Amino acid sequence: MILGVEVREDAVLAVAADDAGAITRRGRHDGTSGSSAVEAVRAALGGASATAIGIAVRDPLEGGVDEVVRAITGAAGAPSPPRIITRGCAVALAEHWRGAARDANHVVSLVAADTVHSGLVIDGVPFEGAHGLAGAAAWLALNPVEREDYRKLGSLQAEIGAAGIVRRLVWRIKSGDRSRVLDMAGGDMGAIHVQQIFDAARNGDGVSISVVRDTARYVGMAVANLVAITDPNIVVLGGLIADAADQLLQPSQAEALRRLPKSMADSLTVATATLGDDGGPLGAARAATIAR
Repeated sequence: MILGVEVREDAVLAVAADDAGAITRRGRHDGTSGSSAVEAVRAALGGASATAIGIAVRDPLEGGVDEVVRAITGAAGAPSPPRIITRGCAVALAEHWRGAARDANHVVSLVAADTVHSGLVIDGVPFEGAHGLAGAAAWLALNPVEREDYRKLGSLQAEIGAAGIVRRLVWRIKSGDRSRVLDMAGGDMGAIHVQQIFDAARNGDGVSISVVRDTARYVGMAVANLVAITDPNIVVLGGLIADAADQLLQPSQAEALRRLPKSMADSLTVATATLGDDGGPLGAARAATIAR
């Protein structure tokens, strides 16, 4: 039994999978401490021991990661050290293994949620970079403007992360634009969340439509940059991009294709991730089976 674990901003997700990638049990626990990880692992394993462990984190060098890794390893009882990869890399691996990119040799993922990640898989093997940090797409620079949130979060995350999308709508409201999203949030700008923006855009709210259109433009620019460097068969878009595929997929793809040479554009496939919340932990499980 292979254990895959994804450490998110607010929770730990774990899956137990067989050698073919079929998930047999799942576990989830709120929080990102070692104790939260242990609870998620125990739920996924159901009393069994893991033969191998993969762990997906935002940044393998980030403070606190070692503590969580030790907790997971102790709870899983695996005979060998865990394989640690980035969350973006995990999604790319999972979609290549069991999802939208099964038939592709070169796969790029781009995932936007609370944070933004990307990953690259070449012939089934993750490209991790010199320090295991490849795929830090949050830091793609897409705007020459120097802003405080860009320096803190990264340019792309500040624009297409959930909080960034909300922030852009709030700026529009503060500048005098009227949006029904404020009514949906009970008149409290601090209570606005990203799903309300997508819902309002679907129902004709002009400000939300504009914000969503800009989001698609940024996603498309990021896709074009990733494609220009890696020349993949497919780019898989996950997280809120997949959740709002009816609004983001086609315009993001169009934006990317118009920024690429025809030779690249004609051979590129852009698709949404199919594995949902399983993508991160399942990709971590897959990484555990691949030789370093």
